[in-house]
This record gives sequence, C-alpha cells and structure tokens, in this order.
Amino acid sequence: MKVILYSNHCPCCVHLESALTDACIPFELVTDTRLMLEKGFSSVPMLETDGQTMNYSAALKWLRERTKNHANQQV
Repeated sequence: MKVILYSNHCPCCVHLESALTDACIPFELVTDTRLMLEKGFSSVPMLETDGQTMNYSAALKWLRERTKNHANQQV
C-alpha cells in the first residue's frame, strides 16, 4: 500500500503526520503546493492511499479503522 500525505505543515497536517507515524504506517510527505493545486486540492491535509484521496476527517476515520482492525487481529 502506498500512502502519500499532502501537507503544508498546518496544525491538522502535523496531527495527521504524527498519527501516521504513531501507527507505524510508512508514507511519503509531499509539500509541493503547485502539485497539490494541479491535483485540484483546495485544502490540506490530503491523504492518498492506492489512488484514493481523502480529506482530513476521512483520513482520520481511515486511520482509526485501520488501527482498530490491526489491534483486533493481534488479540
């Protein structure tokens, strides 16, 4: 799974980056504003996983589900 975090280092971006790191999910950090605009992003952070793009709240939900499922598998 390829995970890309598009960020401008705002508080929400920093929080999502920290949450990904805490969950041991490897990701590529992209801070190129021009690229984000070319992709049509009007806000950050945006998280892209295997071609699916999520805004901040959707990314947090995805992360919670992923860590929850991972924890359940270890029980």
